[in-house]
Amino acid sequence: MYSMKETCQKVNMTYETLKFYCNEGLVPNVKRDKNNYRIFDDKNINWLNSLSCLKKCGMSIQDMKTYLSLCLKGQSTIPERKIMLDKLKVDLMNRIVELNESVDFIDNKQQFYDDALRGKIKYNSNLINIED
Repeated sequence: MYSMKETCQKVNMTYETLKFYCNEGLVPNVKRDKNNYRIFDDKNINWLNSLSCLKKCGMSIQDMKTYLSLCLKGQSTIPERKIMLDKLKVDLMNRIVELNESVDFIDNKQQFYDDALRGKIKYNSNLINIED
């Protein structure tokens, strides 16, 4: 069993985030010790790692609650959970495309700047008039 602090270290989460997730009901079956402090087991740790991943993927708290609710209903809700994850994956793939386009833009702009600084090309701007 792990304390809040130990759990935060294990899942690389701030104390405030862990407390928020618990208060929002996103961490079911959390036990309490004799002093009424939350204590976490390995299943809680695995679930918290899943929540962290879903958050990084862009899932909202409300969608996390829906996903959790489906998980708690058992195997019969696997098709619904798969649909949720499929939609999340599509969004992620679209974000990857956008991020790659942004990286390409920066690479091209950096090359333009390097070429202008080396005198390889004439500098021009879309924002200001440059006198010859």
